[in-house]
Amino acid sequence: MSDGFDEAALKARLTAARDGRAVNGLLTAVRAGRVDAVPGLLKELDPGDRKKALAELKALRTEVRGWSWSRWNEQVPIQKALRVAGAGCHTGAAAAAAWIAGRDLADWSRSTSGKVLEVLADRDPAWLGDVAQRLAERPAVAESDYALVRELVTRSGCAVPTTDGYVLGWTTAKDGQRLVEDLRTDPQTPLLVPRILDMIETPARLTWSVSPGTRGHWPTALARLTTEGVLDRASLVDGCVARLLRGGRLRDLRFPLALLQLLDPTPEERRGRMADWIGMAADAPSPVAAYAQEVLAGLAAGGELSTPELAEMSAQVLFRTEKKLVRAQLTLLTKQLRGDPGAAAALLPVVAEAFGHEDTGVQERALKLVGRYLATVDEQVLEELAGAAAVLSPMHRQAAEELFGASEFAEDLPYDETLPPVPEPRRVAGPAATVAELVADLVTVSKGRVEASPEAFERVLDGLVRHAHLHREELTAAVTEAFADAWWAGGQVHGRDPFAQGTYGVDVVTAALMGQVRASRVQAARVRGHAPSACVHKALDAVVDARLWEVAALVSTDRLPFLLAAPTWHTGAIEPSVLVERLRAYRDAGVDPAPVDFAQALLRLRKGDPSAPGAAAEAAALGTRAGERLAQWLTEQAALAPGARFLAREDGTQGRVALVDRFVLKLRERRGVRDEFPPAFRWLGGAETEAAHPCHRWFPHRPHWPGVLPDDRETLAAFLLPVLAAGVDWGERGVTWGLTALAESDGPVGETTHLALAVALGCRHTEDRLTAVDTLLVLAARGDLDPGLLGAALARLVGEGTVKPNRIADAARTAAATGAYGTAWAVLAPLLPALLAAEKPVRGLGELLAVAADCVERFGAAGEIPGLDAVADRRGSSQIVVQAGRLRRALRTGADELAGGADQDATQPVEIDQ
Repeated sequence: MSDGFDEAALKARLTAARDGRAVNGLLTAVRAGRVDAVPGLLKELDPGDRKKALAELKALRTEVRGWSWSRWNEQVPIQKALRVAGAGCHTGAAAAAAWIAGRDLADWSRSTSGKVLEVLADRDPAWLGDVAQRLAERPAVAESDYALVRELVTRSGCAVPTTDGYVLGWTTAKDGQRLVEDLRTDPQTPLLVPRILDMIETPARLTWSVSPGTRGHWPTALARLTTEGVLDRASLVDGCVARLLRGGRLRDLRFPLALLQLLDPTPEERRGRMADWIGMAADAPSPVAAYAQEVLAGLAAGGELSTPELAEMSAQVLFRTEKKLVRAQLTLLTKQLRGDPGAAAALLPVVAEAFGHEDTGVQERALKLVGRYLATVDEQVLEELAGAAAVLSPMHRQAAEELFGASEFAEDLPYDETLPPVPEPRRVAGPAATVAELVADLVTVSKGRVEASPEAFERVLDGLVRHAHLHREELTAAVTEAFADAWWAGGQVHGRDPFAQGTYGVDVVTAALMGQVRASRVQAARVRGHAPSACVHKALDAVVDARLWEVAALVSTDRLPFLLAAPTWHTGAIEPSVLVERLRAYRDAGVDPAPVDFAQALLRLRKGDPSAPGAAAEAAALGTRAGERLAQWLTEQAALAPGARFLAREDGTQGRVALVDRFVLKLRERRGVRDEFPPAFRWLGGAETEAAHPCHRWFPHRPHWPGVLPDDRETLAAFLLPVLAAGVDWGERGVTWGLTALAESDGPVGETTHLALAVALGCRHTEDRLTAVDTLLVLAARGDLDPGLLGAALARLVGEGTVKPNRIADAARTAAATGAYGTAWAVLAPLLPALLAAEKPVRGLGELLAVAADCVERFGAAGEIPGLDAVADRRGSSQIVVQAGRLRRALRTGADELAGGADQDATQPVEIDQ
């Protein structure tokens, strides 16, 4: 054109401007969180525009991800819009799936799923299938956004995913009221139901407590669909059996068990799985084992179970502890022997497995069964049975002697109580000798944090102070290199001070060494007072934090050569003579102790150490204020706290009060602690009022609490009581971690320690009760156990219904089984009278009486238990009456033997049918 007008260039500029406005419009909508507008705005963008927009979206996502929680209401709508916009702008299936599945973009309300599908509507089916499969492989997305993944599968026509996440989402989406109809019409049902039986954890929807036959009961629905031909019955039977054989938590096995029972395997299916049923009966949880036992009993009744197979099964079942299973197995063996007496040679040695069962009633049944068919076996089998009878309870000894002959049993040896060896104090390792060794230890402790052992924690603290004093530059360089990628490196986390909320263990010291903790933060933490708290655990954590803040300040200088509070023994204790030498080194170097470090060192002193009197004189002779304080501390004998008591179970205004909220601690007033110790310790100097100390939260420094007061077991026991009570009230697991310190530390043992042990013996979980039993036995071996105190504490806890008797019985049985029958009886003897005198029978009393009787029979005790005669003289054959009579006979036999005239008829031996 003559005027030089370029129409093509103008059109290009206009198009670019229009495209730029379109991209900006999308970004503006996303920044405003207008998710509904995103699909329409995306339609205006071509592939090039979407690529440009994607770069901006990524930058915005990074920005929003770093926002603090204070901008939550602004952040969530933007992230929803980002999820939809990014899904529409990505061209690669892998990138699109990763964007949709981003954890920071997760949409728990699922409000964006429809929008995501809308922006992907024009994509190729193969591409959609690829995205669907990738999303299905991400457990959280496949479950929470199941509807989105399923719709992508449907639109693409790809294979149905069978990942755990997708199956979980599928089961959750099913309507319980229309379960059968939904499953029948869903084409994915035949593919996904067998997959459920392959999963390690059964989907939660299938474990709900729904009654069989109701609409929401999955096993009933699936069994019905097998009759309709929707599901293959044979494959489901195979899947159920395989799942039950793999074992696991009972929660995960209830579904396949219920389904298998409803499918009701045919006789052919039962015969073809003989080894499977035997395996379940041997090792599966009780309900599964009972079902397998029932199946095998049916096969035996029909002559389908051979004698070797029955013997194999019985040897496994009779070894189990469940009385119901063992009794049922003895009944099955009785029926088999009645029909085939010739099988006695193969089956009676198996029956003898029950001679060692903890239930004397089971022992009696097994002994009767052996006696009935003993005449049909040869001498070799007879000798084997007589050998097995040696483990019978003493109450059955006379019956066994009459059956096998007295010559088969060795003379009874004098009873010898077996207790564990007394733990020897173990010296802790010294500080790291080199910077490299210290940094290696520091990395381990920092990564472990709470899991790091107190010994390793103390070793690292002392090592940091020592090497900061001697090799500061080398240490700083090594630590900077090792922790360059630490979470707190850089001094800011999401724009905030990383240590504003606490020390995070030894991390604060490491960061301070690298110069990444503000000096004002350290100073403020060091001088901050700690008001008395109703929760002593918070105060104990504050003590550990105070030490960490002080060390964080020390490593910034080279003032101190080492820490005074570094323990010399594994319990956290320090020998008085060692602390005197440390103070002498301080005096010679012209340095004063750090306040928190010195206070902790005083609390760790072993006052009962043989060196204490001489150390007090040497400390006074140092001529320093620290030496005078040490001398004074060593001459003060009073513990910090007299102990703890607990409130009555019933409160007139509030009703039942949980055990964890009932403990009351009154600290003894110690003016020296209140006036001279740093703020973090002053609460230990006593308070004017009593204060309950409930524990309702997790504390990061919990493993280090015993090291605060390793020489004062009564006070430590009081601090541990609320933790232990949580194992009784709420069934928390792993609450007895502090009992090892009570067993192995120094200091006197009184009512509070025995109360803590009583509570621990009543914890819900077996592993916690085992720790309590270990503690009981170690205290007994050290001569620190007072059975009367422990029995009285148990009597109160059991009598008021706080602690269940069956748990105490289990703990006592465990202790006795180690060979400590005398110790177990000494604890049970003061417990029983209160329970025997109860107006209503105490549930579980029969188990306690059984354990007590077993202890007396083996230990040979004598005496009278108030209330025992009244219970033993009752009519009936309940467990309580039977075991009360057994205990009375054992006590009378013991009394007769002590008098030199034992009545052999007093044991009332079991009558054997021959």
